Amino acid sequence: MTANLLDFDLDGLAAFCERLGEKRFRATQLFRWIHQKGASDFDEMTDLAKSLRAKLKTAAEVRGLKVLSEQASSDGTIKWLFDVGGGNAVESVFIPEDDRGTLCVSSQAGCAVGCRFCSTGHQGFSRNLTTGEILAQLWFAEHHLRERLRLAPGERAITNVVMMGMGEPLQNYAALVPALRVMLDDHGYGLSRRRVTVSTSGVVPMMDRLREDCPVALAVSLHAPTDALRSELVPLNRKYPLAELIDACNRYLEAAPRDFITFEYCMLDGVNDGPEHARALVDLVRGRVQCKFNLIPFNPFPASGLKRSPRERVQAFAEVLIQAGIVTTVRKTRGDDIDAACGQLAGEVQDRTNVHKRLARQPIRIQPISGESRQETR
Repeated sequence: MTANLLDFDLDGLAAFCERLGEKRFRATQLFRWIHQKGASDFDEMTDLAKSLRAKLKTAAEVRGLKVLSEQASSDGTIKWLFDVGGGNAVESVFIPEDDRGTLCVSSQAGCAVGCRFCSTGHQGFSRNLTTGEILAQLWFAEHHLRERLRLAPGERAITNVVMMGMGEPLQNYAALVPALRVMLDDHGYGLSRRRVTVSTSGVVPMMDRLREDCPVALAVSLHAPTDALRSELVPLNRKYPLAELIDACNRYLEAAPRDFITFEYCMLDGVNDGPEHARALVDLVRGRVQCKFNLIPFNPFPASGLKRSPRERVQAFAEVLIQAGIVTTVRKTRGDDIDAACGQLAGEVQDRTNVHKRLARQPIRIQPISGESRQETR
């Protein structure tokens, strides 16, 4: 069986090339062709020796994912459905803004955590994605969008990646970390650690491992201020309660590229959105962990039995946090009309004051692939 070169980070690709009798610099060349140029045909890789290309044709391939569908939202959001075999499919969402392009990536087919407000969790768990299947979403989206937007060589369509799609990333750790390393590698996509975010429902031991192995920005799905309520909404809390989770967040901050943890909080009508819940959140985090809150409007689906909090209640909730000195944003769902929003998948971004135009009319501002991209201050 041929190897899928999307399964390898640079060290893994170097080891593969060594098994073919080639030196490491050949792996670097190959890595750039795949990830920076989007090549899948070894004949296109003209600076590789013909003998190496011949070996690769018999031993390897660059195997992406079949696109089952593409849907474009009226707000410019694009959702792709990818076939991962065995009757399973996963989704990725591209969210354009005037200063960035964010890709929301899936890590599992389904999800085993079973959060009450999450449509993916209600579907159940099928399997983990491979490193190649995780990266194939970025590989396809980046190079498809470059062609679609007619970008100049070296210009990047995707500036941010959020592991907020289908699945719990930290329950697929072995495949996740090599994928993150490719995203960060200057010979790959050259993304800053500050611009790659892993979202977790709170898998405490793997948060500690990620801190040691590949610390990127971290978002934690909190959704409740007490263990009793959080255990109802996020079943994983029964194994890793809030005190353990907060301690793990503080340990993570020791190596994190940002000096705060982002707490995601899905606003559920009459469940977790009262002023008493906001005050309890303040008591939970103030003086205990450096953080910011993203308040996320719930996207209803029939099986949940839940409703979206009214806007006025969300604003009042945010005001309690802000008055306590906690940075808080209310997020606007994107891609509602194509079922690409948070809770349907996870395609939401922070609300902005500017009006977003359709992608075809107003391409996002593109940033070059270079070392300078690592110096942003966001």
